[in-house]
Amino acid sequence: MRKVRTFLWQVLYDAIGHFYSDDGWAFASHIALSGLMALFPFLIFATSLASFLGANAFADTAVHVIFDTWPETIARPIAREVMNVLTVQRGGLLTVSVIAAAYFASNGIEALRIALNRAYRVTDTRSIIFCRLQSLGFVIIATLSLTAISVLLVLAPLAVRLAEQWFPAIAPYTGSLDIWRYLIAVGVLVTALLAVHIWLPAGKRGFLDILPGIVLTLFAWLAGSIIFAKYLESFANYVSTYAGLASIMVSIVFLYIISAIFILGAEINAAILRYRNRNAWRAKRKN
Repeated sequence: MRKVRTFLWQVLYDAIGHFYSDDGWAFASHIALSGLMALFPFLIFATSLASFLGANAFADTAVHVIFDTWPETIARPIAREVMNVLTVQRGGLLTVSVIAAAYFASNGIEALRIALNRAYRVTDTRSIIFCRLQSLGFVIIATLSLTAISVLLVLAPLAVRLAEQWFPAIAPYTGSLDIWRYLIAVGVLVTALLAVHIWLPAGKRGFLDILPGIVLTLFAWLAGSIIFAKYLESFANYVSTYAGLASIMVSIVFLYIISAIFILGAEINAAILRYRNRNAWRAKRKN
């Protein structure tokens, strides 16, 4: 029990101390603003590519996958604006505006990379070209994944109805499409966290090395979302303060909170790795 308390104290002291000393709050604001600015370019590029591939239900799917894990009071206004943007007809796939949208969408990935490198205390020696191409690859893979999900969600009701005709006993267990959308959104979120922790920062880390921080991030995001939503419902009155900008300001504050939690998750992973390395060095020195 004493070893567990020592472990927790040293890891938390290291993680939180480095978060403060390394301007973690500033990096959280950078991720929040970059993420919000990258959201619309990403969705514009993704919608254009999905339409080119024939996935006409992409816009609705993307909104559900991205915003179903947000508190409803925060997600509803911005999701409405996103749908307004995505329903605008655009030209072909390889237009200058769409290519520029892909580039600006990758800026959000680059913000995550910088924060993770600082949290894991590593120096990135990879070339700028490689990093930018990797970020664009993340954007394209995310687009193709959402496109595949949109196609599956269109086909899912038909597949469920056919399955229920052949096997009526499964009807009570198939659930509604809304439940599946929520489960898919959570699955996409977990997969994205694993991907960015493994491939974005410099150096190599195994699955078990990044798992503690990811689990902490998910639970902290859930708690933070619930608390912030309750705060908005009970105390905050952003409309009287920011008028027409209220929904944007709420989104920025929310993204700021979850960005700080994201960085702290990486800080926890780094602190655990440092703790293990110190113990291994001490054991080796004794022998």
